[in-house]
Amino acid sequence: MDYWTSSVSVDDEFEKLALRINPPMVTVDNESDKKATLIKVDSANRRGSLLEVVQVLTDLNLIIKRAYISSDGEWFMDVFHVTDQDGNKLSEDKVAERIQQSLGPRGRSFRSFRRSVGVQPALEHATIELTGRDRPGLLSEVFAVLADLKCNVVAAEVWTHNSRMASVVYITDEVNGVAIDDPERLSKIKQLLLHVLKGNKDRRSANTAVSVGSTHKERRLHQMMYADRDYDNDVMDCAPTSDRTKPLVTVEKCADKGYTVVNLSCPDRPKLLFDTVCTLTDMQYVVYHGTIIAEGPEAHQEYYIRHIDGWPISSEAERQRLIHCLEAAIKRRTSEGIRLELCSEDRVGLLSDVTRIFRENGLSVTRAEVTTRGSQAVNVFYVTDASGYPVKNETIEAVRKEIGLTILRVKDETYSTSPPQQGGKFSLGNLFRSRSERFLFSLGLIKSCSCAFE
Repeated sequence: MDYWTSSVSVDDEFEKLALRINPPMVTVDNESDKKATLIKVDSANRRGSLLEVVQVLTDLNLIIKRAYISSDGEWFMDVFHVTDQDGNKLSEDKVAERIQQSLGPRGRSFRSFRRSVGVQPALEHATIELTGRDRPGLLSEVFAVLADLKCNVVAAEVWTHNSRMASVVYITDEVNGVAIDDPERLSKIKQLLLHVLKGNKDRRSANTAVSVGSTHKERRLHQMMYADRDYDNDVMDCAPTSDRTKPLVTVEKCADKGYTVVNLSCPDRPKLLFDTVCTLTDMQYVVYHGTIIAEGPEAHQEYYIRHIDGWPISSEAERQRLIHCLEAAIKRRTSEGIRLELCSEDRVGLLSDVTRIFRENGLSVTRAEVTTRGSQAVNVFYVTDASGYPVKNETIEAVRKEIGLTILRVKDETYSTSPPQQGGKFSLGNLFRSRSERFLFSLGLIKSCSCAFE
């Protein structure tokens, strides 16, 4: 056991002891607010407390309408106004118990993070982490490699932002359905996926890894994209400018109190608070006070923060970096494109076949959520054309007919009424050029095939 592992174990045991001495107190109030349930959390203050609470509420699929945060001193006190997914008050009697168990020492042990290492087997599956430059057809190539290596994908989540891609994929052995633990086989999987990711060479190298122990997919994706510097403004995204409102983030001094004040306004959406708190935590900032209001189409968040060393932001470069990182955190989960939902009997190679059909019809996946419920595959894809423009209706219908009209459904309010845009026109010539460039690239005759479909 190395020193790092030993110190982490000691820290974990110390925090578990502190939680047993001062366990978090959670109360649920359904009387004070006519439209929402109030969840009050009081506990001993320690770094990461806010993120843990927000993560638990998010994992319970609760919608946070308002929140008031205070963690000055040694005590942590938060109040959250929440509803269920339908906007109703919570009716579950045991919600407080569930939250308290999740925040206690037992729940925390499952949420603690371990280092990302090379390739290590998990108890039920191997968890592959991929980061690299995004390009049309990349997801199809990744799933094709896994299918060829006799790996079954049981779950996955894929994010793209600013020309970068990050993905967490859970795999098992195709034959016996258990975790893959052969070191040579795991090494081969890693190397082949790395080769796929490096198909488009750029100044930042691709990366493949597998996390040890239990991880939170969305939490990990934020960490991966932050480490991959997807927030850099000098990374040129080939996609067109989005029509969505750009987040407004300001970072100012509060000299009399010794804080830095962060204000954020943007269109509201689920998990927005989780995304911003993740970023502040990853950037080593501590939230001392905060107010969140998200009761309409717009969300407003205000934080009084200091760096983990107790000092406020002191330079313009650091201020700009925080602004860019918060903007990136919001945009990562902002889904561009038409939402397609696939539900069918699960089988090995299903994802490889579906994403191949997407690629052959000129579709690019901007975000994906892959889950398995019993014997059913329940997958969500957000797709654009390969240049980032909306997909023409006839192209979507052609894809649905090939996959199955009852299997692949469109879940998008604007699908039937969106007018086609000139920039999003699908071209067989572009498709053939993409295949030709990929073939020439594999022979080493061209340097990159990333500009296909442009």
